[in-house]
Amino acid sequence: MSRWRAALPLILLVLAGIVLLYSGALDRFHPTHLLARETDLRASVASHPWLSGLTYIGLLTLAVSTGIPGTVVIIFAGGLVFGVTTGTMLSSIALTLGSLLLYLASRYAFGAGGKSPPALVERLRHGFSAHPVSYTLALRFIPIMPFGAMTMALAWLRCPLWLFLGATWLGGTVSLIFETSVGAGLGDALGAGQTFGPALLLEPRLLLPLCALALLALLPLGVNALRERRARRNRS
Repeated sequence: MSRWRAALPLILLVLAGIVLLYSGALDRFHPTHLLARETDLRASVASHPWLSGLTYIGLLTLAVSTGIPGTVVIIFAGGLVFGVTTGTMLSSIALTLGSLLLYLASRYAFGAGGKSPPALVERLRHGFSAHPVSYTLALRFIPIMPFGAMTMALAWLRCPLWLFLGATWLGGTVSLIFETSVGAGLGDALGAGQTFGPALLLEPRLLLPLCALALLALLPLGVNALRERRARRNRS
């Protein structure tokens, strides 16, 4: 019974994420839907900036805390409605808060960490034990697996709270800058009369941040290649 009680917060977050994912709620953040209401949304933000910002932070915090994929559409929406600077700032706050909730729920559920971890976490454990600070920063900067799954892995590895928060804020904000720029670029391009489709991706205001995100996604391959090359040199 105590084990189920410890796991209850994490179970509730996961269930909330499943409901959010399959309810179609994220579809409301599709750029074409938002563009149809762009005038009203911008007017609401201008009239009630604090309330609009807090509402956005609350929505994104909830989505991030469940660990579901697809929260990037909310971040795109933040860039479209709030712009790059404000959107990145609000998203950074929400990303940190949501990750903290998921981290704490996971730490509580996993207990003292005495149980055998999943295979993926076990592969991360050696590098984390040797260099916890640099390894945690690398895991946050290099997207080797979904953000929520990485949060749970760091919780299982008993990553110190101060290190988790610092790495999450710093690493997450770097990605958020580009993701928010994509959202802002979508709003500008669609507002200028462009149709939503593959050709839209060739717009410079979208192409550049998308290329930056692609480079971030390819970083794990480059890191692995460098490690293998170094290992071969050591063996020879």
